[in-house]
Amino acid sequence: MFMRIDRLQAELPQPKRPDPNAAAALQELLGGKYGEMSTLGNYMFQSFNFREKSKLRPFYSLVSSIFMEELGHVELVSTGVAMLNNGPGDPTPDVDVSKAPFHDMQDIRLAGSFLSNGGGAMPMNSNAASWNMDMVTTTGNIIIDLLHNFHLECGARIHKLRVYETLKDPTGREVCGYLLVRGSVHAHAYALALKKLTGVAIEQMLPTPNINLDRIPECQKYLQEGSHRRLYRFNSPDYPESAGVWSNDEVALPGDPPGPLEVVDGAPEGGKIPELDGNYGAFAPNYKPEEIFEIASKLYKKSR
Repeated sequence: MFMRIDRLQAELPQPKRPDPNAAAALQELLGGKYGEMSTLGNYMFQSFNFREKSKLRPFYSLVSSIFMEELGHVELVSTGVAMLNNGPGDPTPDVDVSKAPFHDMQDIRLAGSFLSNGGGAMPMNSNAASWNMDMVTTTGNIIIDLLHNFHLECGARIHKLRVYETLKDPTGREVCGYLLVRGSVHAHAYALALKKLTGVAIEQMLPTPNINLDRIPECQKYLQEGSHRRLYRFNSPDYPESAGVWSNDEVALPGDPPGPLEVVDGAPEGGKIPELDGNYGAFAPNYKPEEIFEIASKLYKKSR
């Protein structure tokens, strides 16, 4: 079973205006070949299907711990997409729909994000191709699955770097900066798991592609706080055996701030989930907003 925490894994700055084309680029990090839906799907089903869980517990715990984190990565990218699509919001009531208030959406590359989804994120890539199960690999063979995961994280790194290079908006760049640091952790973890199983020092291939994160301004605060050395357990008492792989006998990758690796019992400090304001011209949330708010307020007080 899973526990949800009502925070994002990273604080995202509010965009000054809607930027649906930037949101379309960020969709690649959600539903693209190497996007967060793919990493989530791979590690989730590998953990469900894992053979000999009790005998291979350190490796099972590693995949399971990273799977838990990937749920939050999907949430983070989805929130960034929605923020960029909607900007700071437009609560103007009684919009005159006959004046075509969304005329500019005709020229947006992913108009369906507005027309069908109200400006929200969806499991699709930057060209609106749906994410699908063909992007999940779960063979039952621990070496093949871990090797695939290493490839997936290296692919995700180049994915994020390329998307980052298309963005100027600070919201999307913050998403990329955080995920570049955490993706490096996962690639490092799978490399260490393979080394402990096979003796091959695959971590010497990192970083792939060969660019240090000290060149990405949005990565710096996460590197300085040591996020590149931490594997999180999200306050779960389970899966402590991942410390056998992500061990303090190992150290940070060359080029990153030095220090031993550590397993953290809690979760990243993160940030508050941003409020997405209503947009009445888009019929979101529709009905009579003031009545919805009144009903919700009564239910909230009742729950206390």
